[in-house]
Formats: sequence, C-alpha cells, structure tokens
Amino acid sequence: MARKPPLIDLEHPITKELFTKIDKAVRKAGYTAAINWSENIQPPSNAKEFAGEVIYVICNSGMSNRIAVPIFEKCMFALHNGHSSKTVYGHPGKSTAIDYIWKKRNKLFRQYRNADDLIEFCGELPWIGSITKFHLAKNLGADVAKPDVHLNRLAKREGITAQELCARLAAECGLRAASVDLVLWRACADGIIHSR
Repeated sequence: MARKPPLIDLEHPITKELFTKIDKAVRKAGYTAAINWSENIQPPSNAKEFAGEVIYVICNSGMSNRIAVPIFEKCMFALHNGHSSKTVYGHPGKSTAIDYIWKKRNKLFRQYRNADDLIEFCGELPWIGSITKFHLAKNLGADVAKPDVHLNRLAKREGITAQELCARLAAECGLRAASVDLVLWRACADGIIHSR
C-alpha cells in the first residue's frame, strides 16, 4: 500500500518559516497540549514521579504510544497497590525492569538529583537504551532532542545531528529544542511531512 503524500513538502534546510508551517499543522492535528506540556515540563519533585517517568519510557520503548499508555496505566495501578507489574504485563524484560525501578525508586531518585550527566545516568537504568535515554531525559526536563529515526533522517539531510537541528530551530522560533523535536517527530509520525 502506497503511503499518502505529505501535507507539507520538505525543503532543506528546514527554515524558520517552514518549521512554523509544520508547527501549525501539528497543532491543528490536535497536539497543542503535548507541545505546551513540553514547553512547560518540570523535573519530577519526588521518587514516585521520577519512577513514573522511567516506567512510562520503558513501556513506550519499541511500541506506539497508543498501545503503551494503557500498559503503563495498568502497571502503575498494580505497583501502587503493592503488586508486581508482572501481574498485568507479560513482557518479562520490561516488567522486571519496571519492578526494579519501583522498588529502588527512592535510591534512584537521589542518584538522579545528584547526576552530573543526566543522559548518561538515564542510559544506565534497566531497559533504557542508547535512544530511549534521550526520551527519558526529555521527560525528566532536559532540553534535548531524541535522535530517533525520523529526527536523524531530517538532520542528516542538512549534515548535522538531531540535537543541532532542534537547537537551531528552537533558537529561531523561541521554543525548547525538546519541543521542536516533538513537533518534527509528530509531523513525521502523522504524515504531515515525510522524513525520507
């Protein structure tokens, strides 16, 4: 089945004007709240919030958000009621990591607050990999881009990294780099633009 043509044709480099057009289309598609959340994200203030962010990223790893959110919610309900996530989630690797994060949340939260390098710290957590460590760092409040397949493709066309692309557009448009990442990723995921 052929992919639908994009709503917006890409030019390279992505200019401020083109990004503004993409941003408007993403907001029109219903993602204004997500962009506002990204613009105003605050680091977790306690161990439970911290653990929730880590567990959310673990659940989201390798699957769509639409599928991951209900799994995350079931896991958190089980954990808050003193049960293992394994009672509601059949993925042995992820559920083991989730239970570990929940059990060690106070210690891990202290380590997070004292970490010199947040991205490196995130990458040392169970089931957080070389790409998802950026996703987690973003959700913990870092102003970074997640170098996933779509962002890497867009950046490669300009001969730069995903972080450099998002930081440049953020400076030009008055947004956080993490929010530019969200807009570009959502535009690619929803077919507003094609990263290829």
